[in-house]
Amino acid sequence: MHNKDHWDKVYSTKAPDNVNWFEPHADTSMRLIRAAGLARDGAIIDVGGGASTLVDDLLDEGHTHLTVLDLSGAALAESRRRLGARGACVKWLEADITRARLKPQSIDLWHDRAVFHFLTSEEDRAAYVAQALRALKPGGHVVMATFGSNGPTQCSGLPVMRYATDELHAEFGEAFTLLAHEEQLHHTPFGTDQQFIYCMCRKQLT
Repeated sequence: MHNKDHWDKVYSTKAPDNVNWFEPHADTSMRLIRAAGLARDGAIIDVGGGASTLVDDLLDEGHTHLTVLDLSGAALAESRRRLGARGACVKWLEADITRARLKPQSIDLWHDRAVFHFLTSEEDRAAYVAQALRALKPGGHVVMATFGSNGPTQCSGLPVMRYATDELHAEFGEAFTLLAHEEQLHHTPFGTDQQFIYCMCRKQLT
């Protein structure tokens, strides 16, 4: 997971729309976030948000309490450049999510598209889940996307994990209730298809 130099190089040498995971708009994520019924001042964190346009679309819909966390400062710089003055109201965190200092019970919705599947060690996955459990408010939501069981075995030259829905939910455990799941066939900018699965879970109230 701790590949900061790798990701800084990727975002320093490639255009944001010239990577496999690029999507002009994170439509599936946005639909699931809307389904969570979050108030516009609810606290949302986009883990591995990097150069994603999800933050743009959340701002467009009036969300006012947004955090974008990424290991790569170069990725965050791209989003800040794109947003310009609009980015001033977003909290930008350059950090490894398995080690970041997040305020306990401060987040209403935790979003992650394509970070968790890079966690190939059990230790890193446990640290990630512990972070989500600690940072989410009781009743808070997780919207998570990873490669599906028929997805690629590598991404950006790095090994990844692949998941079926029940396997991904099992990583988070009984503290999270599975509310919805779906499959997406992601069409990359290079004409290939990648299977993703999305899960939306809710943290138990107690």
